[in-house]
Amino acid sequence: MVIRAYFDCNQTRYIVDDCIALILGGGAGSRLFPLTQLRSKPAVPLAGKYRLIDVPVSNCINSGVDKIFVLTQFNSASLNNHVATYRFDRYRRGFVTVMAAEQTRKSADWFQGTADAVRQSIPHFSVYRHRHVLILSGDQLYSMDYGKLVAHHKAQQADVTVATIPVTADEAPQFGILKTDRSHRITEFHEKPQDLAGKESPVPKVIKRASRVYLASMGIYVFDSRLLRHMLDQRPDDHDFGKQIIPRAIGTLDVTSYPYTGYWSDIGTIRSFFDANLMLAGTDPAFDLRNAAMPLYTNARMLAPAYLEGTRVTTSLVSEGSVIGQSTIKDSIVGIRSLVGHGCTIQRTIIMGADDYPLHPHEERYRIDGPTEGGIGDNVVIENAIVDKNVRIERGCVICNASGVQHADREGYHIRDGIVVIPKNVAIAAGTII
Repeated sequence: MVIRAYFDCNQTRYIVDDCIALILGGGAGSRLFPLTQLRSKPAVPLAGKYRLIDVPVSNCINSGVDKIFVLTQFNSASLNNHVATYRFDRYRRGFVTVMAAEQTRKSADWFQGTADAVRQSIPHFSVYRHRHVLILSGDQLYSMDYGKLVAHHKAQQADVTVATIPVTADEAPQFGILKTDRSHRITEFHEKPQDLAGKESPVPKVIKRASRVYLASMGIYVFDSRLLRHMLDQRPDDHDFGKQIIPRAIGTLDVTSYPYTGYWSDIGTIRSFFDANLMLAGTDPAFDLRNAAMPLYTNARMLAPAYLEGTRVTTSLVSEGSVIGQSTIKDSIVGIRSLVGHGCTIQRTIIMGADDYPLHPHEERYRIDGPTEGGIGDNVVIENAIVDKNVRIERGCVICNASGVQHADREGYHIRDGIVVIPKNVAIAAGTII
């Protein structure tokens, strides 16, 4: 799901000093399998050098929200390691910390849903002074100043604020659709409605002309802290914000919409992940990685610049630490520490790179006629594929799904939405054709 910006947001910045952020790590991430086979959704690599969790964390830092909790449960080891790289200076009281699901005397269960994750984490974040709680998702791509969101919440004197984005009739059945009045107050909630009659909301004329008259929930919420705790305590069996907490609040509390009109992509499937990454490599990306006003932060690895030997590269992103031979790369992402040999053709492909350089020292590390430990050997053709980290593809392989298979699970690879996915740490033998 992708929405393009219709007009620029006001650049006024707001100071947010009474708010903490909770970033939800999500469940097992089955729709992003096999990328989530060994990692959680927020830990999935993005644009060659980032991870999905960097998006909400960076938005928080850029917005002045500096008390950030990441709630995790599934395959969280790599996410924990990555989050640990965020360090605030000693003169600030801010932090980014992980709160993993745990068994306690009060609860022997793991997180049962988004609301239950927050409920079980209350003892940990309630010790920090705050008035508002910002609840975010860890698997979306967008740039938002949360200061404006919280300011809107205060100006509306709302109990709960839900960030919404306008969508078309074709897109609406994929989301929870909220109906509002002209003062942004939410009056109705419909979970993935198939019948859209009477579910339109007032929107600006420029958006109405684009037929985006349905407001979809972005899964981003602001709660008054005491009210949030009361709601979660009163209904201990309500485990999900989108399906239970928010719908029950409408009609009894002042629930307000925060209309957002910038780029937003919910990266929940292999197709949405693939399209969002290739968009970032385009000539006019809807999400600008070079936006100095809202930079995207990540682990500073201090790698060497990418080395290209006669490589032809067009509309692609090539990450640091890569070594690429006389090959052609088009409309692709090349991740950190990628090794690519001679005579390769790589098109519409995401190569995630490697966690480390090959183990062999000296000249073997920089040979580009076929790496010995990982990377892509000579004369390899890859199209419409995702190559996860630490994958070795030996010389002469062809990976392009020429027969157009939409879904398959095979030894060494999977196909989702027609995209070939090579899982992490897999080796593809020389001459293999997929």
